Amino acid sequence: METRKVQRLGPSTLAMTLPAEWAKAQNVEKGDEVSLRMGGKGTLTVMPESVQQEESEAVIHADELEAEAVERAILAQYVLGRRVIQVEVEEGGTLDSHTINAVYNAETQLMGLGVIEETPERIAIRCSVDPEDFTLDNLLERLESTGSTMRNEAVKALAHGNPDLAQRALNRERQANKIFVLLLRLIFTAYQNPNLARAVGLDSGFPLIGYRSVAKNLELTADNAEDIAEIVLETEGHTLDVDDATMRDIRDFTDAVNEVTELGVRSVVERDYDLALETKELFRQIEDRQRDILAELPEMDNEDLLQVREVLVALQQTAQYAVRNAEIATNLALNENSEYVTIS
Repeated sequence: METRKVQRLGPSTLAMTLPAEWAKAQNVEKGDEVSLRMGGKGTLTVMPESVQQEESEAVIHADELEAEAVERAILAQYVLGRRVIQVEVEEGGTLDSHTINAVYNAETQLMGLGVIEETPERIAIRCSVDPEDFTLDNLLERLESTGSTMRNEAVKALAHGNPDLAQRALNRERQANKIFVLLLRLIFTAYQNPNLARAVGLDSGFPLIGYRSVAKNLELTADNAEDIAEIVLETEGHTLDVDDATMRDIRDFTDAVNEVTELGVRSVVERDYDLALETKELFRQIEDRQRDILAELPEMDNEDLLQVREVLVALQQTAQYAVRNAEIATNLALNENSEYVTIS
């Protein structure tokens, strides 16, 4: 870590020189303005004017990439916070139909993305998302709610043998993925530009790593719900070969998983240590539910048993992700002064 000596320029002014290497890399010269942001734990962040403009642009060279890779590259640039993404080929060439389809497919998967210009050799897309339109806490709650809705629909479809309801749950997966990728975009941009941390609802950038993990856990719970919905569609009769009592146990298990998942996210967004402990306690109460339901099943063929087990495993994994979120909430909560800890 480099150190700098603070000098006095006047009765009430202290000054410090900027590292020449940093100034050159950021194109900061004499007379330019920089922004200062005071953060927690006595930190002071210096940012060049270019950081404030947030109009970064990326060009994807489609000549070098397959259509699928172009789609992944657009996703990556979106997550990294680019405002404008251009997909182009060398002069004299034209974009093939597979690449064009990849661009429009990426557009439908990402929130706030739209084509602003198209020529035979180039397509430009722009992200209209303003970080100040969202908070990370709200998006985490929306992602949890979407996953919970998918889970409820999938299990209800299983109980009633309703493939249409299962398909409805699968259709929500696209919305869950949009929210997840938007969360990644805001997390990355807030990390790169500390001024944006406050815009997305944070006092500092400290929680960003934890929020990244919580977002991933919630995205995985939506995948678990998707797995149950797919079982409904693939199973003969679109239901499990179990009695009514067992199906009630599965639905009760689902209700308990919903409660622990919602509480885990609340403990994160509220930085509440007590809620984190409550989440872990609720999990302890249901962590053996999967085993108990399996133990009470009558004899059945292996294929039917495997389907029941896959449903229960998806629910159990969802509850485990909630506990991981509660552990992250514990770290965030204990980084602040409270009845449990004093930080100096």
